[in-house]
Amino acid sequence: MERSRLYALVSIFVTVHPHETSPLLHSFFCFFFILSAYFVVLPLRDEGAISLGLSNLPGLFVGSLLLTLIAAPLSSLIYSLPTLSKNKALFSIHRFFSVSLILFFILWGTSSAGYSTPKLIQEGKTGDQGSLASSLSWDNHGWFYVSVRIGLFLWVALLNLITISSTWARIIDVMDSESGSRLFGFIGAGATLGQLFGSLFATGMAFLGPFLLLFAALLMELAAQTSRGINRDTLNVEEEMSPIRESDSNHENEADEKAKHTLRSSPKSSTSLAKLQIWPILEGLWLTLSSTYLLHVSLFIWLSAVVSSFFYFQKVSVIATTVTSSLGRRKLFAQINSFIAIFILVGQLSLTGRILTVAGVTVAICSAPFVGMLNLVALAVWPDWLAVAICETLRKVTTYVVTRPGRELLFTVVSEDEKYKAKVCIDVLVQRLGDAAAAGMYKILFGTLHGKPSTVSLYALPVCLMWIVTAFSLGRRQAQLSKHQISFT
Repeated sequence: MERSRLYALVSIFVTVHPHETSPLLHSFFCFFFILSAYFVVLPLRDEGAISLGLSNLPGLFVGSLLLTLIAAPLSSLIYSLPTLSKNKALFSIHRFFSVSLILFFILWGTSSAGYSTPKLIQEGKTGDQGSLASSLSWDNHGWFYVSVRIGLFLWVALLNLITISSTWARIIDVMDSESGSRLFGFIGAGATLGQLFGSLFATGMAFLGPFLLLFAALLMELAAQTSRGINRDTLNVEEEMSPIRESDSNHENEADEKAKHTLRSSPKSSTSLAKLQIWPILEGLWLTLSSTYLLHVSLFIWLSAVVSSFFYFQKVSVIATTVTSSLGRRKLFAQINSFIAIFILVGQLSLTGRILTVAGVTVAICSAPFVGMLNLVALAVWPDWLAVAICETLRKVTTYVVTRPGRELLFTVVSEDEKYKAKVCIDVLVQRLGDAAAAGMYKILFGTLHGKPSTVSLYALPVCLMWIVTAFSLGRRQAQLSKHQISFT
């Protein structure tokens, strides 16, 4: 009776089958807690980065890449352990990051012992941007202070990538392309609610400073607990579910038989060969390099990361030079995130499912690059903080309402190993490679062009054009794969 009431309640918001209710809700709340934790600490992280100097931001992105090169294969390795189920592996990842945030709270408090907040704020309240820039530098702080701020910046970025990618990997293994088209928008709404809650909490409680890390640790632990429920509901599943998702054992047996017929661009037979010949820690990379389809996906995500990083640098530069108070910057970062989350939430609850079902994956993944190109032109014509805020809102709403759910559908047509191992490597490593590339490009352009946002933005236009072409081609390829997958069942 209780299950039927829960199903009836969820059905008000999304088209869902009874057996999908439990994994859908657990996915929803898992993302809610992950994004809440991330956006609670994000203003603290960004403020800490600004205190080290704007000129050092690109270097932090490169450092994030180096850390990711180590962490991403380890994340894939966890899913390869024969003694650890996929569900327990996901739980362990979330629990690990929860404990790490507690450690950073201790380190932050220890490193800040010699620095008074009022003094730092007073130093930043000069009207001259040059003196502000000089006061915001890690040369003015001790090595321990600098190390903790750098560490938190890199770690929070890694937390965001690893936890989200690992959770999506589990979800797309539980759901197929058809169910994903219906349900990914609702799941994404959970993430957006988390962003809204975390941002509002960070806005109202900005005075807590590093104590926000403890609350974020609690939220990550709740994410770990809810991730346990992201499983196939086998009760009456035979009558309701598509034959594609009958059972894990049948799926693996069918995969071996169909490997002779399915796409060579994403060969399932390569998975078994990799298991025998490649060290498990490199298997995710091997699966990606051996599939033209996954390489295509990698290019799409890399281009996305490059454009996104350009916008990030623009946003931080404007805020750093217009808001001189440390507390004020934390509040403004949180307020912007809250404002964006409201629009994303409305879109995910009302538009995502319809767009994915009616328009399809191609339109979904082409939306973000198209909006990104328009935003770059807008910034070139109107290089102002208000334009940055509007463009950032449009970009993120389009990304999380339409493109991100469509991007996850790209992985519903690959093998199980590719979902867990290759996907994590692509989402994490390729994302960071794009960030690092954008950081290098931005630092060179910003220095050469004397920090003119309008001119810097124009240099990113060719990247957007390539992104659109890649998205269109990839969307059509996914549609073909999905049809082949259904025809062989």
